[in-house]
Amino acid sequence: MNPDLLGPLMFVGALLLIFSGFPVAFALGGTALVFAFLGVELGLFDWHLLLAMPDRTFGVMSNYVLLAIPFFIFMGTILEKSRLAEDLLTTIGAVFGPLRGGLALAVVFVGALLAAATGVVGASVVAMGMISLPVMLQYGYGKELSTGVITAAGTLGQIIPPSVVLVVLADQLGVSVGSLFMGAFVPGVMLAGLFALYTVGIAVFRPKLAPALPLSARSVSGRALALRVMKVMMPPLVLILLVLGSIFAGVATPTEAGALGALGAMGLAAANRRLTLAAVRDTMDETLKLTAMVMFLLIGSTAFALVFRGLNGDLWIHDLLTNLPGGVVGLLIVANLAIFLLGFFIDFFEIAFIVIPLLAPAAAALGIDLVWFGVMIGMNLQMSFLTPPFGFALFYLRGVAPPEIPTSTIYRGAVPFIVIQAIGLLLVILFPQLVNWSY
Repeated sequence: MNPDLLGPLMFVGALLLIFSGFPVAFALGGTALVFAFLGVELGLFDWHLLLAMPDRTFGVMSNYVLLAIPFFIFMGTILEKSRLAEDLLTTIGAVFGPLRGGLALAVVFVGALLAAATGVVGASVVAMGMISLPVMLQYGYGKELSTGVITAAGTLGQIIPPSVVLVVLADQLGVSVGSLFMGAFVPGVMLAGLFALYTVGIAVFRPKLAPALPLSARSVSGRALALRVMKVMMPPLVLILLVLGSIFAGVATPTEAGALGALGAMGLAAANRRLTLAAVRDTMDETLKLTAMVMFLLIGSTAFALVFRGLNGDLWIHDLLTNLPGGVVGLLIVANLAIFLLGFFIDFFEIAFIVIPLLAPAAAALGIDLVWFGVMIGMNLQMSFLTPPFGFALFYLRGVAPPEIPTSTIYRGAVPFIVIQAIGLLLVILFPQLVNWSY
């Protein structure tokens, strides 16, 4: 057998297992073991390389940077379980309600705020779907606009710091989490602005789809509303400033800031008398599930990378990507198309652990700024939440949407926002200063 074929066959074999529905972590680990055995039998793989696997696994488990993941997940989930996100939605909805398209604008605003306060997409989409969708439908908002703006605004937690995915991307790319957070801040806010601009356009050109709230629906106004806004918005804003400000100022590492955020979120819940045992237990369950999934994916991808390199598959990928027609432009086109297409079928974490280790060496060899590259990939991965048939934001909303909203409506509602995200991605590619403004 041609020894140069074993690496490509291993890559194809892993993809076939993944697309067959087999759990990705075990697909990667299982493929690694099968091809390691096959390589030893054919005399093309040194089995002593497998002795490095325990050390690599221990390295994953003791990675201080990855400790930020459970902290940020915990922070976001406790805010959702204690219904503080619900308070934000109802209050901001009352502020924007008198405007035509105001409820949709409120969803975008709160989505951005929750993204900065939680970094967890599922919590944002579920909270807004349960609270805002019935109100928007009640007052005559178009079904597709309502579902689309909720799913899109919920995905802002993917790109606006402190995003869990940005932590994973920083680890996989070998760059500072703080640098990636700072680089992603402006593109994330820009994307929220593009969503808001689209809703304003709908309100202006198709006013029947986005009416203002009638006077009878505005229960709070004037000074009482202003006081309520201050009471509801200031605590999460202070939490955001503490978490992100400490990272940007270099006072705390992302892991330390995540611990501070988790403690601060519990403090906010306690101050509002909502820090119940049930809320803490549910939050710990969610945190454990997501963190365990990430760790198993990391261990599986580590085993895959070890064997893949032992079969010289990394050299095959490196040569393939660095010798594409167009050089840097060719790599960017291939990388973005691959990530976008994979986003239709598999989870964003899985894409990060499969694709980034293959792309990062080629990007570095071509002189691409890895912080900018990471933000670009984060913007692209964000679309995976909205692309049917397996967009997670679509599933989150489907789980809480009323029965009269068919799944096809949720899919159609997401399409304009996928286009907007593609425009945002293009702007990041064309104007790198949106990312590298801080250095």
